[in-house]
Amino acid sequence: MKKIISNIMKNVIPTKTAEKSKKQIAESALKLVKNEIEKFPEIIGLEFGGSFAKGTWLSKDADVDIFVRFKKSTSEEKFERISKKIGFDSLKKFSPYVRYSEHPYVEAKMKDTKINVVPFYDVKVREWKSAADRSPFHTKFMSKSLTPKMRDDVRILKTFLKANQIYGAEIAKQGFSGYVSEVLILHFGSFENMIKSISKIEENQVIGKTSKKFDTSLVIIDPIDSNRNLAAAISDENIGKFILVCRAFKENPKIEFFKNKKSKIATKHWENLLSIKFNFKTRSPDIIWGQIKRATSSLSTQLELAGFTVLRSKAFTDQQKDVYLFFFLESTKISDLRVKNGPEFFREGSSKSFISKNLSDGELIWLGKNKKIISLEKRQHTDAGKFMTKFLKDNPQTGVPKGLESDFKRGFKISIGKKRLSKSIKEVAGELISTDGTFLHFN
Repeated sequence: MKKIISNIMKNVIPTKTAEKSKKQIAESALKLVKNEIEKFPEIIGLEFGGSFAKGTWLSKDADVDIFVRFKKSTSEEKFERISKKIGFDSLKKFSPYVRYSEHPYVEAKMKDTKINVVPFYDVKVREWKSAADRSPFHTKFMSKSLTPKMRDDVRILKTFLKANQIYGAEIAKQGFSGYVSEVLILHFGSFENMIKSISKIEENQVIGKTSKKFDTSLVIIDPIDSNRNLAAAISDENIGKFILVCRAFKENPKIEFFKNKKSKIATKHWENLLSIKFNFKTRSPDIIWGQIKRATSSLSTQLELAGFTVLRSKAFTDQQKDVYLFFFLESTKISDLRVKNGPEFFREGSSKSFISKNLSDGELIWLGKNKKIISLEKRQHTDAGKFMTKFLKDNPQTGVPKGLESDFKRGFKISIGKKRLSKSIKEVAGELISTDGTFLHFN
């Protein structure tokens, strides 16, 4: 394992040239923002944050975060309005756009480097007014606590997470953030120790110190806020992949763990895939991803209620205009008969009501071995594609979030299989009918 880690280390540490270039870009961006903040008395300073400030950025991939410090007394309306104006005015030559966390912030690309202009309030620890208020404390804490060796181990962990497609805090990914990577290395002392510890971790285990109880598969406590569980933003699927890939790497360390591993698509299952495509009016990536993830979950429930078994589902958007919702079904066609379990015969009122209704509406009715009265009835829908088409036309307000209703009303397309999917979309959809790359490490 040590030899593999040593080899990876050479590729993830930025060269002196890369460091110089990144610093020049960062200083240029900072100067532009500094010129704008002088116009506003509500602002009392600005500083670098994130991986650039902490020295944990990857040589081939590093954003520069510029945090703008607002007086605590600034109203939320001014906080948002002024921060957006500063971001847009300072980065106007670089096609800026708005991103959303709890509050909006401005992002732009300067010489292949993302520049984020993020507002925060000048508050004391645990007196947070916005989600970004913790960030300057994170920067100071990690800058002081991480040793040079730990900083490089953070880079190794980030590379490991990226290669296994579980890196990124954005809602589209729900993976491990850069800050979580730093917290894990700081807690366990090194990448190697972290691999060994995560390999044998138990459910609900707490990493860090807190007196608060959390109900997540894994608990990772923020060192500067013991009431905050960083793992709450990570999906169970990504936590599971992380644990599995740590186990696999511990058992058989190989350089392949740091390279993207393609999934194996089971081509015979394409006909079990239902796709919904629609266009959306431009909005923040964070907003559209949240909406389409909720829509996927809601429509999965509607398919299940109609009798279709949803094995897996996922949402995808190009973040410009197209959205795809994918559902991998046990079968897209089901029997026209379904069994309906009624009440137990001891429940006089409800059993009488069930019998009366199902004698007239049902196909058959009988007493089951489980003491329940059972009826057999005809299904209204047996074809998943036809069911979903009718459902979305008749009940858009039930199946999709309010923010997507107008998008669906403008039109949508439903298809089964892969015939109507482009090559790039087939790759996305194919993940649902694939053996996850994480498991391939066990071969």
